[in-house]
Amino acid sequence: MKKHEISIVDDEPINLMILKKLLSPSFLIRAYKSGAELLQAVEKGIKPDLILMDIMMPGMDGYQTLSELRKDPDNLAIPVIYISALDSLIDEEKGFHLGAVDYIIKPFRPGIVLARVNAHLELKQARDRLKNQNEWLEAEVQRRMVENQMIQDTTLNVFAELVETRDNDTANHVLRTQNYVRIIAERLQKNEKFKNHLGDDTIERIVKAAPLHDIGKIGIPDAILLKPGKLDYEEYEVMKTHCKIGGNAIRLAINKTLSVNKTDNQQGEITALYFLEEAERIMNYHHERWDGKGYPEELYGDEIPISARIMALADVFDALTTVRPYKKAWSMDAVVDYILEQKGLQFDPDVVDAFETEIKAFRQVLCQDRTAANKN
Repeated sequence: MKKHEISIVDDEPINLMILKKLLSPSFLIRAYKSGAELLQAVEKGIKPDLILMDIMMPGMDGYQTLSELRKDPDNLAIPVIYISALDSLIDEEKGFHLGAVDYIIKPFRPGIVLARVNAHLELKQARDRLKNQNEWLEAEVQRRMVENQMIQDTTLNVFAELVETRDNDTANHVLRTQNYVRIIAERLQKNEKFKNHLGDDTIERIVKAAPLHDIGKIGIPDAILLKPGKLDYEEYEVMKTHCKIGGNAIRLAINKTLSVNKTDNQQGEITALYFLEEAERIMNYHHERWDGKGYPEELYGDEIPISARIMALADVFDALTTVRPYKKAWSMDAVVDYILEQKGLQFDPDVVDAFETEIKAFRQVLCQDRTAANKN
């Protein structure tokens, strides 16, 4: 078993000799005649398990030495025991205030020194074990969080792929709109008006939830979903239900999860469900209009969640710039003109302003997607 290493600091050779003789049978001993020598050794990487140190020494005394030692955070865990002829309570209090773990008054009894050294080494061992366990636990928690995040992201992508499988017109639609959503959200974050509503965590939830916005289309009959021509009134009314189909499915999933876990926390306090709640808002309201003429609830202006307002523009932009069985793709300029015209009507004016600022980024996403499609 490896011996504990103890550093002894004292300017009196006789004291060094006595302490070394007392402790060397059980410990690895390093002796220093001054505080400066100890600090030099520690700086070179020698980290004792415990330090026994005199106070009254020429040059740098024991108090100054300990103060310098503690300036390095790596040395905070090294226990320091003062052994001094200074026997006033003021001296003891000063030593403890500086971070010493014990104070032994000279002349000392060998048995007392051994007992206190062993006691503080055991305490240090216990603290080290606890620290190692905590570090392991932190690493394990982080690993599992990353693993769970990967599972969550994969699950979201599976749902999105299921929607694309049923609706061939939306190939890569969810990935492009996810990029558009991020671009708008990050631009809005720089707007003082949205600073407190679009933090980094919120943006990540919105971006992760965006691929689920049309999941309700799974509940739309193929005859309507895959119809090559324009939908008639009744068909369009059925198509519009995809918002609530998706939103209700997510709400049911959230409620079942809460019920199974039987948690006492408020729903909004459960971090794991935040992104699902964001997805629910996006699903329900991404077809609402700023002027109140959208569906399913004809919400008006700020009544519409910001995530849904962002999704609304991203969704329309992608729909207009891509080919569908019932229409050709619009030119980029035509789509930009349309969106600008719909500022304050179909779309939130602030969202449109963010889009206008980031047109170049939108164009880049679209071009990259088309380039990739041509290669395939």
